[in-house]
Amino acid sequence: MDELVLNTWPPEPIRTERLVLRGSEARDRAAFVELLASPEVHTYLGGPRPRDVLERELPAVPERWPGSFVVELDGAMIGQLLLRRAPMHQRPAAAGKADLGYLFLPRAWGFGYASEACAAALDWLAVALPGEPVALTTQTANTGSMRLAAKLGFTEVERFEAWDAEQWLGMRPRSRRPTEAPSPATPRNSSSASRG
Repeated sequence: MDELVLNTWPPEPIRTERLVLRGSEARDRAAFVELLASPEVHTYLGGPRPRDVLERELPAVPERWPGSFVVELDGAMIGQLLLRRAPMHQRPAAAGKADLGYLFLPRAWGFGYASEACAAALDWLAVALPGEPVALTTQTANTGSMRLAAKLGFTEVERFEAWDAEQWLGMRPRSRRPTEAPSPATPRNSSSASRG
């Protein structure tokens, strides 16, 4: 996946009612190890990476590249959002489009954090790259991710077989600028976020 072409990275932190989306920092390394080594997180993603390899090979400031947001709750990382370009996506409908991905630690599941964080990131993208359509791919067996995709406004483009499982490709229409973009200083009204 290629990086999105953005003027500056990371942007000012994006604040929602409960969360902060920001660039990665050295203090996030232990949470990244936990996230990337978690069998629960990687159930539908091909399996976790070995913890010892991550401890040895993960850089001091992991995942610091344009489009990679740390999701923070009360000063601690609980997940990661990824917005990247998919030039070589295996499905033609998604090739060259922005692609949304997300990983959350199991202790953060069920509280609406993914919905709140993704909505804020998509609002930010609508301002940073107006008119950008966004793709999302998930396994159909991942019912939580399927519900989140629908809640965020993604509609099914196709289902296909890959990695020995049925996959779902959804697209979100070309983004429009929100009436009020999230501000670094003002919490975003998260009416679309569930309280879980």
